Amino acid sequence: MRRKPWATFGKVVASVAVVAFVSVLGIGGVAAANLVSDKKPSVHLVGEEKLGSIPDIGALDGGVNILLAATDTRTGQGDAWGTTADSSGAGLNDVTMLVHLSKDHTHATVVSFPRDLMLSIPKCPDGKGGWNGAMSSQPLNTTLSYGGVACTVLTIEQLTGIDIPFAGVVDFEGVVAMSNAVGGVPVCITGGGIHDEHTSLDLPDGTSVLQGMQAAEFLRTRYGVGDGSDLGRISNTQVFLSSLVRTVMTPKTLTNPVKMWGLVKAAQQHIQWSDSLNNVTTLYQIAMAGKDLKYDNITFVQYPVGSDSEDPGKVVADHSSADVLMQAVKNDQPIQLTGGTGVGAVGPTGTPAPSDASSGSSTPSGGSTAGSGGSGSGSTAVALPQDVTGQTAATQTCSKGNN
Repeated sequence: MRRKPWATFGKVVASVAVVAFVSVLGIGGVAAANLVSDKKPSVHLVGEEKLGSIPDIGALDGGVNILLAATDTRTGQGDAWGTTADSSGAGLNDVTMLVHLSKDHTHATVVSFPRDLMLSIPKCPDGKGGWNGAMSSQPLNTTLSYGGVACTVLTIEQLTGIDIPFAGVVDFEGVVAMSNAVGGVPVCITGGGIHDEHTSLDLPDGTSVLQGMQAAEFLRTRYGVGDGSDLGRISNTQVFLSSLVRTVMTPKTLTNPVKMWGLVKAAQQHIQWSDSLNNVTTLYQIAMAGKDLKYDNITFVQYPVGSDSEDPGKVVADHSSADVLMQAVKNDQPIQLTGGTGVGAVGPTGTPAPSDASSGSSTPSGGSTAGSGGSGSGSTAVALPQDVTGQTAATQTCSKGNN
């Protein structure tokens, strides 16, 4: 049969565009679902219908909402992370993030939900054609093992009131492969360094370029940063993700076919997508929607919580502040941070980092530094309560070691 080289080339271009877009949102890379034969099988979300070719990204009413979970499973990942006695099968979703791209494609919000957030879980698919019953109060990170990523999506939809049509799950090896593909991610560390015996992470003050297993251990650490809590780990993760954005969205990376292909392959092998994202056209259209995002219009925030009176080791939703945040996302409005970066991150001098995105970082060509979560659409940004922590991709921050 006659080969069609341009069709293949088109798939590669689409894959690279998708990698760039999702990397901008701080969640790693994406590959064209039909590019290679070793892709992971897709998973079905409740009520999901597979999408065909989308001629116009604007047809996705309300922008794009993607839920990304990171699993702690040791199944199929060798011996480097421990044994399956620690976690097996679907595993626990120790990272859960909602990525929202605005309908006008001018701003993106990435909301991180604490793994120890206690909340009600709706009935979820059991993977065998039936359903698991609803539960009144369970940690968020049990949803992946209880009913797969479909259950995690249902739970976050119930909590936030936001429809989430797309989802993906990444494993430890995915972080390793993607950090290797870009040649490492530079992170700044203060506070005496990070020395965490639980993850064997040993990093000095200053800037370290993280890749491979060290990058994954950096994202896993909680005892070595901030106050040793999962909330400290979230702000520490945001330091990494912001740097990842600045690393990927540079000519040095985007024009390097070896690095971009490495991202494509890594994501293809280690991210399991929902049915609707198992389609190169859908991925390409989403990528094109986000290609002009600026650093200061990409905002990472932590879902606001308070202490659980029944269990000091857990947290519960702070609905008064959370409602402001999630209503802005639901209404497709840009947000403005007024608080700090959280207990796991500080400014380069070791002092609280500024909430303003104009902290000296560069933006992609043509970008502005209008302020944290600045609006590119001309609409007024919603000022979040001061207890909603986070940063933009433009804000230079350091991980706060607790040694």
